[in-house]
Amino acid sequence: MKKLLYLSILFLSLGIFTSFESVEVLKNDSFVQEKEYKKIAPEEVKKEAIINIKAKYGDYQIVEAAVALDGEYKLVLKKDNASITALFTSSGELIKIL
Repeated sequence: MKKLLYLSILFLSLGIFTSFESVEVLKNDSFVQEKEYKKIAPEEVKKEAIINIKAKYGDYQIVEAAVALDGEYKLVLKKDNASITALFTSSGELIKIL
């Protein structure tokens, strides 16, 4: 009877160790590539984009502008002494405020 108990303990302990060995470690090697923006004059922003931006941010003035290869704009908008940097699509829709 003792041998049966020892054998069952042995097999159960082997099962525990093999379950730890079968666990895979997953790595997340993904990264986000930053877009490169080329500085442009504020007057070079598309008229369609300016119309949409002025509709929502009419009190703000475009101080600096930059454009990415996909047409996305990075604009610095200023109102009084406050300024914000925001990303807009090529049609002037807000993506996010930085």
